[in-house]
Amino acid sequence: MSHRPNKARHNIRLAFFLAAILSGVAGSPAIAAEMSPWDDGLQSSVRLIAARTKGEGAERVHRAGIEFKLNAGWKTYWRYPGDSGVPPSFDFSKSENVKSAEVLFPAPMRFPDGAGGNSIGYKKALVLPVHVVPNDPAKPVMLRLKLDYAVCEKLCVPAEANLELKLTGTDKANDATIGAAEGFVPKASTVGDSGPFAIRAVHRASGSKPKILVDVAAPAGTTPMLFAEGPNAQWALPLPEPVSGAPAGLQRFFFALEGLPPGESGKGATLRLTAVAGDKAIEAGYRLD
Repeated sequence: MSHRPNKARHNIRLAFFLAAILSGVAGSPAIAAEMSPWDDGLQSSVRLIAARTKGEGAERVHRAGIEFKLNAGWKTYWRYPGDSGVPPSFDFSKSENVKSAEVLFPAPMRFPDGAGGNSIGYKKALVLPVHVVPNDPAKPVMLRLKLDYAVCEKLCVPAEANLELKLTGTDKANDATIGAAEGFVPKASTVGDSGPFAIRAVHRASGSKPKILVDVAAPAGTTPMLFAEGPNAQWALPLPEPVSGAPAGLQRFFFALEGLPPGESGKGATLRLTAVAGDKAIEAGYRLD
């Protein structure tokens, strides 16, 4: 007597098995919508993650994040990379139902670039928040990103990723992750603010070369850092360095007004100054008159 299963019965079992798999996949759309697959590079990986929206109606904003994983010892760059490096580039043009997509940068750090200078960027894990305004707030967003970036250890390696994620506005698994990254984005401030963490004053110093002096008040127990950017990517200002001479309770920073585009005097341009102290960060504009 044969114990081989009947072919028809075998096919029925196979059909039920496949149906169970497909049912499990179809039954978990929320998991699929909360993050895209990792796009792996040589020394890094990147993906999109989603969080709940903020605002209602015409004020509705979808919240997403560009999440990076970096191999040990590798770094990636801020929007202004400093003495060397490559800033990330974002192309959302293939997205659907997107009026605008703004990438926000949490406060960075500085690190030696291996060539005698310093770069500005991030180590280890990183999430760049993305705030998306839809054309039609009543419809979901299909966010598609072509990302070009670089990672660096002793040498820099270019990387790219093509990412896609549907934003429904109801996904909440990554709320804490994206919220933490949003919390470390520098807060808008004004030169001359009097709070415990503030860019108190900016001075033009006379001499053979124009110089900028910036006085920063920082919370007790923190060591502030300062970064300076020009009004566009053609500017390449030096990294501000701490110097003595500030009033009591303040840290003074100095940088030469160098790295301007050819033929540019700087008059009328607005510099962006970003101060970082502990887990807090602020930024303020300073007009060159």
